[in-house]
Amino acid sequence: MKKTVFAALLGLASSLAFAQMSPVGLWRTIDDETKTEKSLVRITEAGGVLTGKVEKISDPAKANANCEKCTDERKDKPVLGMTILRGVKPSSDAGTWEGGDIMDPNNGKVYKVRIAPQDGGKTLQVRGYLGPFYRTQVWQRVE
Repeated sequence: MKKTVFAALLGLASSLAFAQMSPVGLWRTIDDETKTEKSLVRITEAGGVLTGKVEKISDPAKANANCEKCTDERKDKPVLGMTILRGVKPSSDAGTWEGGDIMDPNNGKVYKVRIAPQDGGKTLQVRGYLGPFYRTQVWQRVE
């Protein structure tokens, strides 16, 4: 009996740890220059594909901003509620997701993306690629 309970608890603990290593959840994005909170992005999963939407914009002056510099179907659409991360799938490199893209609403550029949970799932390394150049941000888990 004790072995069964222990095994069940161990299984529950490992599944919770795995869930925290998933990029699914609410993330705080940090401004590259000011190092302050920029927005909250919720990453969801459907059919093995990750999508991320802007759930909150921290600067009240930008809360109702539209994406003026976007060049695709998101042009002149509200940034709040906008899908900025799309088409991201698990990589063959365990613990990372890639293959989709991420868009920066500030400049309208779309980057290929690779994301990887770190620090036991407390942070998320988000790397956007444009040709041989890349930019990396570390997002913080909110929930």
